[in-house]
Amino acid sequence: MRLEPQCWTRLVSYWESRYTRRRRTGGIIPTVAQQLHRENIERVVQEALTQSGVEPSQLSAVATTVKPGLALSLSIGVDFSRRFVRLYHKPFIPIHHMEAHALTVRMLQPAAAFPFLVLLVSGGHSILAVARGVNDFLHLGQTLDEAPGDMLDKVARRLSLTAHPRCSTLSGGQAIELLAEDGDRTRFPFRTPMGQTLDCCFSFAGLRTQVTKTIEKEEAEEGIKPGTLLSCVNDIAAAAQHTVTAHLAKRTHRAILFCKANSLLSSNEPTLVLSGGLASNQYIRKTMSIVTEATGLRLLCPPVKLCTDNGVMIAWNGVERLREGKGILPPDVNVSYEAKALLGVDITAEVKASAIQLPRIRMKIPNRQNLK
Repeated sequence: MRLEPQCWTRLVSYWESRYTRRRRTGGIIPTVAQQLHRENIERVVQEALTQSGVEPSQLSAVATTVKPGLALSLSIGVDFSRRFVRLYHKPFIPIHHMEAHALTVRMLQPAAAFPFLVLLVSGGHSILAVARGVNDFLHLGQTLDEAPGDMLDKVARRLSLTAHPRCSTLSGGQAIELLAEDGDRTRFPFRTPMGQTLDCCFSFAGLRTQVTKTIEKEEAEEGIKPGTLLSCVNDIAAAAQHTVTAHLAKRTHRAILFCKANSLLSSNEPTLVLSGGLASNQYIRKTMSIVTEATGLRLLCPPVKLCTDNGVMIAWNGVERLREGKGILPPDVNVSYEAKALLGVDITAEVKASAIQLPRIRMKIPNRQNLK
């Protein structure tokens, strides 16, 4: 059994109402998310059990996300799970949300053996880590401010993309990706962040400021007010997406070189796993394939439907831990949630001390191309 506090159900009616409300409000509002979880979790779990024909007594264990994430949402899932496992006397498996993203690919790709490098990119996170085992990670770098998905969502809101006829039903990141297909990324040469910082951490707040200033300038030149679509919206979307991708690619390239220098990856078939909500972006996937091809790595990605937050990845993480007997708790143990949590052992200082300079990689991506 799996319980995922970030998205409790795959039932269409609940998901559509939640997604519609998220688009209407321009993103996730923690208090609204908490209330939706509280109102739906018991019904959703019962319907999942009923539709699968499984009785609670037949479950092997309950796996639940306990960190990191929105505290208000996590609290609902953890509280419900604690009551559930005590009622039915089942083992409890607390799950690190980003660990689950990192391991998802192993469910469908048996060849994804440890160790491998993983880039986790989403609306709330941007992490580079080496996965050495089910619960054994080396943390190479993370975002220092906002996550790439969050940054693209904010750019989409500033561009008023919900008013665009092609984007009204899409999330911010999806809208940016769609419009970027017909945009000229060279029209607005945004500066890639942290060019002089030789580590594997990320920063997207400054890039968002660059994009916002460009939007303001273009609005002034076109004589329109915020909320009105710019004529150059496709080009801004393409340039923003490209710069986010270039930043991710450069930090990942450095992580690959660091791993090679320290023999952290398999010598047989070194692998980069790209996962998380933003891993569904085809432009990012294409760029990462160029990086891995140039550095001799294999690129693995989960299917698009398993990139965004989902209960399947929590279940799989629980299966992996259950098989190895790691992190399995009795039902009467008190477990608390954590809004922030590092993934693995932090070696970011060691990465920065190595000060790896990047050789140039030619990104042969056509300026205008539908990559899907």
